[in-house]
Amino acid sequence: MTVDVKKHYSRIKLLLIVILILNWGVAIAKMVLGLATRCQSMTADGLHSLSDGASNIIGLVGIALSSKPVDQDHPYGHRKYETFFSLGIAALLFLVAINLVREGIDRIWHPAATEVSSLSFVVMVVTMVINTLVMKYEYSQGKKLRSDFLVADSMHTKADIFTSFSVIVALLGIKLGFQIIDPITTLVISIFIAHAGLEIIKDASKVLCDTVAIIDIAKISDIVMTVKGVRQCHKIRTRGRPDDIWIDLHVQVDPEMHIDQAHKICYAVEEAIKNKIPEASDVLVHIEPRGDRKS
Repeated sequence: MTVDVKKHYSRIKLLLIVILILNWGVAIAKMVLGLATRCQSMTADGLHSLSDGASNIIGLVGIALSSKPVDQDHPYGHRKYETFFSLGIAALLFLVAINLVREGIDRIWHPAATEVSSLSFVVMVVTMVINTLVMKYEYSQGKKLRSDFLVADSMHTKADIFTSFSVIVALLGIKLGFQIIDPITTLVISIFIAHAGLEIIKDASKVLCDTVAIIDIAKISDIVMTVKGVRQCHKIRTRGRPDDIWIDLHVQVDPEMHIDQAHKICYAVEEAIKNKIPEASDVLVHIEPRGDRKS
């Protein structure tokens, strides 16, 4: 069976909408309290959470484009748009990180009094718990649906968890009278955010530059060898996204076999692979006579 693209992207879209609502709720809570108490690290963490919501919107646009069917100008489909738009998340993360570095350095040279209350700790702990649950669920669904955007977005949220923990540490330091901890924590947060952006770029580049797909070549070979009439297979190549794998390979058959029969074997190999590997969007089979291999 093959992947139902429309149903696949409908599920991803619904997940992104739910996560968008949660992210913005968390962001508003952090930013309002951070501005009210003049706690820069909490406000910075709120901005990071706000960028989580912005990345969800980018994802929704990317999913809308990715779900388009094959057309004359895009014979290989539109599904790489999902990977391409994940780079938008990285761009947002870098912008936020640069802004936080600037603000953190400015606060070190121009310190300001910060208020810390019990409510500050409660808000940070609650939002961190929510982010942890969102991250775990989004990551598990991303792996289940083979969505690199959901996985990338969960990494974004994971960075938010680390920054929230850093803010709690900063609040403790401020409570003890060490105001300098607030801008220093802001700089630490910027490092977490930039690192998350780099990881997203690294993963996206693997797909966009046609790095070998994460699939066992031996598994493909075993599937092909179960097809009647196949003598040997080699030169197996894979590329694409986890949910959109493109495979091409060479299959050797009896040199005396009629071309009609060899053509039927091509279809049989393609069908066998797609039945066992639903993520395979296309299988290209090159038939050659057994014993004619030059290398």
